Amino acid sequence: MTEDALYRPELWSLDPDVLHLNHGSFGACPSQILEQQTQLRRQMESNTLRFFEQELPELLETARKALGLFLGAPAQDLVFVDNATTGISTVLSNLGLTAGDRILVTDHGYNACSNAARYFTKRASAEIDLINLPFPGSDANEFIERILGACTSRTRLLLIDHITSPTALIMPLEEIVPAVQQRGIQVLVDGAHAPGILPLRLAELGADYYTGNCHKWMCAPKGTAFLYVKPENQSNLHPLTISHGMNKPVGDSTRFRLEFDWIGTRDLTGFLTLPALIEYMGGISNEGWAGIMARNRALAVEARDLICQELGLESPCPVDMIGSLATVCLPVPKKATFTDYHAVDPLKEILRHNHGIEVSLSAWPSPAGRYLRVSAQLYNSLFHYQQLTKALQVELGRGH
Repeated sequence: MTEDALYRPELWSLDPDVLHLNHGSFGACPSQILEQQTQLRRQMESNTLRFFEQELPELLETARKALGLFLGAPAQDLVFVDNATTGISTVLSNLGLTAGDRILVTDHGYNACSNAARYFTKRASAEIDLINLPFPGSDANEFIERILGACTSRTRLLLIDHITSPTALIMPLEEIVPAVQQRGIQVLVDGAHAPGILPLRLAELGADYYTGNCHKWMCAPKGTAFLYVKPENQSNLHPLTISHGMNKPVGDSTRFRLEFDWIGTRDLTGFLTLPALIEYMGGISNEGWAGIMARNRALAVEARDLICQELGLESPCPVDMIGSLATVCLPVPKKATFTDYHAVDPLKEILRHNHGIEVSLSAWPSPAGRYLRVSAQLYNSLFHYQQLTKALQVELGRGH
């Protein structure tokens, strides 16, 4: 086995007695960045009036510019939100849907965002069209054909993941986005997992709206995310909470940014760590962030192939659709059904309590299955997935 120079678990404060194979759910922030956030909080609490009225606006702009460079997006087109789900709801609430309008979603969408789509369409007497995408047996060209085939003259928006949450598939957005827009349909991308897994050039991608988390694969503190909005859509887009930014003097900012920057008193220090975080994480590898992305992707592919080989499972998708996450379909015990997303799989609890393994294991209604999703981050090594595979062999052999 070759030495993995980017295996750096000491940079995190994770419990060493647990195998952490589910970075994709909530992320994990390096200790040094958490320390910087603590320093920023001390600065805030030492003089709250000075911090919020004088220091914060400049600090936010510095963070926005650093994030813009990382995402390949003009800073003026970015606003900060607490998570990608908030970004999705923000856009949906501002669409001005009316009766008869239709929104396209896929059956690989994140449950919370699909709920938001159902809520806002129902409220407007609009409709949702659900696109079924195969898994296992996923194919990028077939995905494109099915999505374009679902577009109609009443379709207002396509809501699509960049990397799907349950199935961990990279969607071919470079082909999908322009093809859908040519049909007069806006595109909202749920990029919750993409920043830190994929090199992003949001301005080049050209989606009307793109929201993503910094606290997942960029490893920022919790509650740190962004919403990118093309300039022509900004004047009609407002945050879910209306506050002083609605009529505060614009100055060197824009109404769009002011409204989102101030939605009430909250702790924004997670966002303020972004310049240091981007530099710190990029400095771990000689190849910068590209080196981290390549290493984690290679490990995720190796982990998936190991699990499939040892358990006799089908590889559900081509390698080029995998990033730092990989999902496989586990066998379903006799007389068991796995369609309730909120139901806790007993095997997940057995892995947690009997083997000290934290991993994503959930049911999914469509495509119906029992999905095991593994994550690969710099605190993971191949040994961890070997341990997972051994535990799965034991417990599946017991009928779990």
